[in-house]
Amino acid sequence: MTNSINEIPNTKAMFVIGSNATEAHPVIGTKMKQALAKGSKLIVVDPRCTDLAEHSDVWLRLRSGTDIALINGIMNIILANGWEDRAFIEERTEGFEQVRELVQKYTPEVVSQITGVPVEQIEEAARLYATAECAEIFYTLGITEHVCGTDNVMSLANLAMLTGNLGKESSGVNPMRGQNNVQGACDMGALPNVYPGYQQVTNPEAQAKFEAAWGVPLDPNNGFMIPDMFEAAVSKDLRALYVLGEDPVITDADANHVRKGLKSLDFLIVQEIFLSETAKLADVVLPGASYAEKTGTFSNTERRVQMVNQAIKPIGNAKTDGEIICELATRMGYPFEYQSSEEVMQEIAKLTPIFAGITHARLGTQGLQWPVPHAEHLGTKFLHEGKFNRGKGQFVAIDNQLPAELPDEEYPFLLNTGRKLSHYNVFTQHSPSLEEHSPEELAEINPEDAKRIRLEEGEVVKVASRRGELKTKIKITERVPVGMLYMTLHYFDSPTNVLTNGAYDKVTKTYEYKVCGVQISKIS
Repeated sequence: MTNSINEIPNTKAMFVIGSNATEAHPVIGTKMKQALAKGSKLIVVDPRCTDLAEHSDVWLRLRSGTDIALINGIMNIILANGWEDRAFIEERTEGFEQVRELVQKYTPEVVSQITGVPVEQIEEAARLYATAECAEIFYTLGITEHVCGTDNVMSLANLAMLTGNLGKESSGVNPMRGQNNVQGACDMGALPNVYPGYQQVTNPEAQAKFEAAWGVPLDPNNGFMIPDMFEAAVSKDLRALYVLGEDPVITDADANHVRKGLKSLDFLIVQEIFLSETAKLADVVLPGASYAEKTGTFSNTERRVQMVNQAIKPIGNAKTDGEIICELATRMGYPFEYQSSEEVMQEIAKLTPIFAGITHARLGTQGLQWPVPHAEHLGTKFLHEGKFNRGKGQFVAIDNQLPAELPDEEYPFLLNTGRKLSHYNVFTQHSPSLEEHSPEELAEINPEDAKRIRLEEGEVVKVASRRGELKTKIKITERVPVGMLYMTLHYFDSPTNVLTNGAYDKVTKTYEYKVCGVQISKIS
């Protein structure tokens, strides 16, 4: 996030696209409702009628996978009306003319044909966003989980720069992270192309710095991304895998292919607090400790590094993740002799410029938002004030792109996936109270579709794609448009990702969870 959660109530307009915030990010969803109570305008872009859509000033019910066309159309309208921030564009950006030229062909009428959104709604969304004193863009997996996810995000950056909504309070481009420490994991280099603090593996200076600190030679090449891992496992180019706190059998797309990859490994280690579906395939399961059993830091979606202090000792023979990793490294011949998580943070600060001023003592109860470049720095509330890291912001001209797989005659329904408020990923099925509240998958289908194929509320159906099939109960609701089936990923008995497509974004290799073709059939 470029901006902070507590800035949300003071924004004048919110552009929420591909995000069911009140269910998937309820704290931020509540902040959005506080902004509405203070008079903020709300634009929601989503094919499904969410709680936020019902509270919006304008709801754009677009066809899944047409986000780029919609954003280009909104920019077309902004330019046609002179609502762009000319001073910001001229002083702080480059590449604008290419974008201006491209979006000329995305007229409201053309975009309406592509997206299915009425012209007047596109025009109203453009007016509300562009004419607000400050406006925030929010997005989540509905934007990134496409084969063009990176281009979707860059399109949103174009829109923010066009209107000068970067580098100031209550504005910006704000992705909401899907889990409580996803941001922190990325910050600490849990990606195949960077060291901690997004220092590139391929940068000789960064490599030399970490080699000097750690006393070992380091590979200058990027590692495997998630889809690469399973492909490499099948081809035997990857022989062993160590999985910490993930359940890819349930959460990754094309789950049958994931399972095949895991079974092809010579050796699978899973470090976990439950015996997950992935752990059931492991050669060794290492019992990790939960958040309440360890001391360290979590970094949340607004870049806030926060202390987590041990409340209870690890139960049974469980150990903290840090202890397990240190002991493994030591047994493999490279002693990790850290005495505490605080000592680890000291090393992080020494090697990572954006964390240079962070210590456990400084985090207190409120934490600090990186960048924190030195010990007296109070943290960074919002990014890009005055200038961008690269100097000038780069506009990128981006054309609309089709999903990898659309519904067809054989698989006529579009499957869309997401979360529900009562569960979180899959481990909440271990909570009896949550199970009692929401015990099973209820796949959402439009009344017209249900009537056409003679389905009744609560009926069990078979859903199949080109990759797998499952059984699920259905819920008949107008929240989904005709031709769409909406499912969550929470349930072991209805593992939605056996259906989803393993196609992925060309840059991040994030799977296209949001669009694929499925068929629905009655069970006799």
